[in-house]
Amino acid sequence: MSLRSNVLDLRKRKKEVQKGGGDKAIEKQVKMGKLTARERILALLDKNSFHEYDLFVEHAAKDFGMEGKTLHGDGVIIGTGTIYDKPVCIFAQDFTVAGGSLGLMHARKITKIMDHALKMRVPLIGINDSGGARIQEGVNSLAGYGEIFFRNTLASGVIPQISVILGPCAGGAVYSPALTDFVFVVENISKMFITGPSVVKSVLGEEVSMEELGGAKVHAEVTGNAHFYAETEMECFDQIKTLISFIPRSNLKKALPHKPKAPLKGVKVEDIVPADPRIPYDMRDVLKSITDGSEFFEVMERFAPNIIVGFGRMNGETVGFVANQPMVLAGVLDIDSSDKAARFIRYCDAFNIPIVTMEDLPGYLPGVDQEHAGVIRHGAKILYAYSEATVPKITVIVRKAYGGGYIAMNSRHLRADFVFAWPTAEIAVMGPEGAANIVFRKEIAEAENPEEMRQQKIEEYKEKFANPYVAAAQGYIDEVIEPSETRARILHALQVSENKSASMPAKKHGIPPF
Repeated sequence: MSLRSNVLDLRKRKKEVQKGGGDKAIEKQVKMGKLTARERILALLDKNSFHEYDLFVEHAAKDFGMEGKTLHGDGVIIGTGTIYDKPVCIFAQDFTVAGGSLGLMHARKITKIMDHALKMRVPLIGINDSGGARIQEGVNSLAGYGEIFFRNTLASGVIPQISVILGPCAGGAVYSPALTDFVFVVENISKMFITGPSVVKSVLGEEVSMEELGGAKVHAEVTGNAHFYAETEMECFDQIKTLISFIPRSNLKKALPHKPKAPLKGVKVEDIVPADPRIPYDMRDVLKSITDGSEFFEVMERFAPNIIVGFGRMNGETVGFVANQPMVLAGVLDIDSSDKAARFIRYCDAFNIPIVTMEDLPGYLPGVDQEHAGVIRHGAKILYAYSEATVPKITVIVRKAYGGGYIAMNSRHLRADFVFAWPTAEIAVMGPEGAANIVFRKEIAEAENPEEMRQQKIEEYKEKFANPYVAAAQGYIDEVIEPSETRARILHALQVSENKSASMPAKKHGIPPF
């Protein structure tokens, strides 16, 4: 056979294998409103940048009629490519081939690209669209999942790991996305659950649809398992590209700088926050008033909205922002917001991203439900994360900073590098009303007009603590600044902190309040 014949034969073989499960299976995938695995990869990566490996891998199963079946690529595509010229490793499960089920060779392909990503120190993107473990391969399927989970753990904090749920992801398969850094879901396409509706019905007698049990909105809004929600696959890919533009390729690098931009004209921070501390405002507007180009890329926008986390740039450099949201529950910390913030803080710390905290909260959320659900343990996570972080940490107290919330939101006492406060900052053990009722209880009770005395004592307490100067006198605040100076002060603090060197006591690892 001539060289030309060999080349033609190769092309023919590749064309056949690249069809996955064949025309009928592809047609079925399209009818479900889904792109094929290969289309997804090509839509996400830079044009002509994808290089596929292990195209001709086949399963070796022999039981239950498997010996006579051909599963092209064993139901998964792996390879490397670029996003905005940044190298990434990627895999995509192919639902047109045996429902994307995971067998031994399928798992080996995934673990091969995972090992490659870790060795080359580049981000790993996994597109999940699978019916789960391949039952015909028995324990080999389970072994495959275990090998994947172990590698997810090894890579955690070393390379960015991104999971994209574009179809079913059920049973043990869900633990791989749960171990990764960011999970993307798409409306009416993504499905994640440990046990499906039929099992729920048979065990508990509850009728529930797949969408109600583990659809995209459920995980974006209720469980917090998803970090980004999109209405279409293409919107999802745009979100992934934006994320990649903000984060470094590994923990050995810093995120690549962009050209510095000023905030948009007309966006003035001093015009956003009301003078009356009881009136809410959107903290996102404050963030956009200080970031380059007034751009802010929010993470977990739909979950625990009383706290905001996400990425922005200052002077072209990536910064992680953690901010209370007065528009929702007055910005209190609770179980979900503590979990959300702590996880984001640890991500930023692992990948050399400075953290800027914008603070305005009345403390932790009280209530029997919160206490019984473990707010003590969950609330401690944010304290642990801030205390453990060694990247530059900068805090701006905008308005309220009461009680444990003041301490938790990257206070000087958790080793914040810089703490600034606006003149509107109120730093105290609790709010004026509650404090007056306790501190001046006897005077109020004995007064001829208790309500008048109560209001008088509230004003007295406000005069003493409804300002930042008592804390500033103790050195807990570095500088009281005008709101208009916020961006300039943060920029200077980031510049000064650029070569920050901090270390923790030698240990194998800490024990966070999981």
